[in-house]
Amino acid sequence: MEFTETFKQTGPCAFSPNARFLAVAVDYRLVIRDVHTLKVVQLFSCLDKITYIEWALDSEYILCGLYKRPMLQAWSLAQPEWTCKIDEGPAGISYARWSPDSRHILTTSEFQLRLTVWSLLNTACIHLQWPKHGSKGVSFTKDGKFAAICTRRDCKDYVNLLSCHTWEIMGVFAVDTLDLADIQWSPDDSAIVIWDSILEYKVLIYSPDGRCLSKYQAYESGLGVKSVSWSPCSQFLAAGSYDQMIRVLNHLTWKVFAEFTHLSNVRGPCAAAVFKEVDEPLLLDMSELSLSDEFIQRSSGEYLHFSSKFFINDMMKNSMYGFVYAYCFLFMYADCQSQMISSVDNGAEPCIQVRYDVLEVPVTLPTQKPPADKPNPKQGIGLMSWSSDSQYMCTRNDSMPTVVWVWDVQRLELAAILIQKDPVRAAAWDPTCCRLVLCTGSSNLYMWTPSGAYCINAPFPQFSVLDLKWNSDGSCLILKDKDSFCCAAVPLLQESSDDYSSDD
Repeated sequence: MEFTETFKQTGPCAFSPNARFLAVAVDYRLVIRDVHTLKVVQLFSCLDKITYIEWALDSEYILCGLYKRPMLQAWSLAQPEWTCKIDEGPAGISYARWSPDSRHILTTSEFQLRLTVWSLLNTACIHLQWPKHGSKGVSFTKDGKFAAICTRRDCKDYVNLLSCHTWEIMGVFAVDTLDLADIQWSPDDSAIVIWDSILEYKVLIYSPDGRCLSKYQAYESGLGVKSVSWSPCSQFLAAGSYDQMIRVLNHLTWKVFAEFTHLSNVRGPCAAAVFKEVDEPLLLDMSELSLSDEFIQRSSGEYLHFSSKFFINDMMKNSMYGFVYAYCFLFMYADCQSQMISSVDNGAEPCIQVRYDVLEVPVTLPTQKPPADKPNPKQGIGLMSWSSDSQYMCTRNDSMPTVVWVWDVQRLELAAILIQKDPVRAAAWDPTCCRLVLCTGSSNLYMWTPSGAYCINAPFPQFSVLDLKWNSDGSCLILKDKDSFCCAAVPLLQESSDDYSSDD
């Protein structure tokens, strides 16, 4: 894996859908870079600090959210002189998104008073009253023809189906929820999933014409659904809940065919490989480093021989200053060793190389018990993501924030467990193959494939990987620190094998 140099950023960063450009927010400036060379190809100046950016699906336009104003600005890569500014006035803007046709922008006002569709073609706008949420509650079909928008009126939740061509309401139907949490179209556009708030476990499947295909409720009187995700093939629907379980429904009968539990004690029989991140401090051992008697007796300096198995033949051969060079060499290593020890004594982090150790079951996983007197407990399935081929699924139970679980849905078994030193901040699948990359806020990257798990040491010791994103073609990653970023070129994934490895 090759890393670029670091560049400044003060906000969001995003790859374009066509995988050619990288947009970076630097205060009030929007910097567009070429993905391959990272050279600046376009620079736009906004009216305030950029807090949100989103590419249009055709990669020709990009919008910037200036939510402190609040207002939006949109830019065109093909026509740099073209500008667009959207201001909702006193209503404000809480969220904005592109429509699938890349020629309309949807904004939600503060306090969910209305949702507005703005046209870039004729400056027309259409209003929809009482949207349910700001950033959630809106989903588009994959073909871009229809939008499902959730609204609430008279203490009842509704789904509005709109045509993305005319933005006319094609149909409205009520849903059986107490407080609708979110909505998602299936990837094949055949069904809509809706789930209730965390106070009640309820997952509802609707057809586009408003018929309820299935209602699933795993239990009552407990915190309910925390995350929901369709598989890319549309055949599976996974629901993660606060009871630390994932239930997977099939698309034929909408019944549960798999339940994956996240227990703190992993016992056999278990086919999963358990990887644990461990440190290896890079401290030099000087105890056996010395000049041999043979070298001292030979003033001609034909070679240097160190009893610590260091041989330097070419550098000192036939040199009258070989003895001096050798002592300088020893002094350099001794000085390096003393600096390492001094840095540790002063509280600085020593040079550390990390790797994975493969553990044998039974294994006890580190667990954090959430406080009972605080809202929104950190427990349950907070992270859940499918691989591009729908075979694997990675999850994180928030009460075990340092552990990532990888499930083989095809075999209905646990494939791997990755135990990190620090809480997992982000995990993302390669969009082209079965490769998972995650970060924990350290200077390292961690990768899992069906053939094993690997630790990758970034070349920037002071760079903390707080977030990461894949380019859509799987060629590179963007790694974000607090105020800088870099890109990492990812090699093609080799043929997978059944043997796990813990090599770096």
